[in-house]
Amino acid sequence: MSGYELAQLNIATLKEPLDSPLLGDFVANLDRINALAESSAGFVWRLQTSEGDATALRPLGDDTLVNMSVWKDVASLRNYVYRSAHTEVMRRRKEWFEHTSSAFVVLWWVPEGHRPSIQEALAKLELLRSEGPSEEAFTFRQAYAPPGTREARKPFDIGDECPAL
Repeated sequence: MSGYELAQLNIATLKEPLDSPLLGDFVANLDRINALAESSAGFVWRLQTSEGDATALRPLGDDTLVNMSVWKDVASLRNYVYRSAHTEVMRRRKEWFEHTSSAFVVLWWVPEGHRPSIQEALAKLELLRSEGPSEEAFTFRQAYAPPGTREARKPFDIGDECPAL
């Protein structure tokens, strides 16, 4: 046991308001995909209101959604993202969200039991955007092992292509 868990943040700028017909399929799948995440092996926590709504949290403005969660390890998150029904929804990302040329997903290690704040997550995203992948803020394509492990300073590629690209 490393004493660390994997946090992730992803952001998306809506093409239209969440209640628009364009976003209908996305909204219709939210409960199913969130339930899938919560029942996936290695899932620990996800950011949401007390009513269970993550889309109500808009720290970057009304047109930007944030999704933040914590997982046991990179493999657990990878299996959910790339090897579950989540993939079918991700493939449609371009229908619902604006394209961005900057990083919109960041991963980082947190001490076991720590639940990151939105401010912490946004700082990690900014670090990734300004300095590229590092032990402090990384991507699936260039991931790092937890601090204190023999492999911690060596990036590794998990070999998955993002189906949303």
